[in-house]
Amino acid sequence: MPESKIDLELDEATAQGHYANLAIISHSASEFVIDFAAIMPGLAKAKIKSRIVLGPEHAKRLLLSLQDNVTRYESNIARIDLHGVGLSSSADEGATLGFVPGEA
Repeated sequence: MPESKIDLELDEATAQGHYANLAIISHSASEFVIDFAAIMPGLAKAKIKSRIVLGPEHAKRLLLSLQDNVTRYESNIARIDLHGVGLSSSADEGATLGFVPGEA
């Protein structure tokens, strides 16, 4: 199948991006939801900066693309060490990546 080119448009406000050091991932039978937030040390509240909703196939494509990019990064730049970064998972709460908030 030939690859088609997509003309992407990026406005100035979107190009600025949002800093996130916390991602909360949850899913239902039909979609995955990734909430990106920034949390400051010592504060119990984090503001969600962006929410991305994906179908299951696109979520898996994102997973594989991120894995490929991390592998290439580590091959070309440096190994990424996870110093005490938590990854918790619960069927009820979704998964949390990054700074792990205290118990609720």
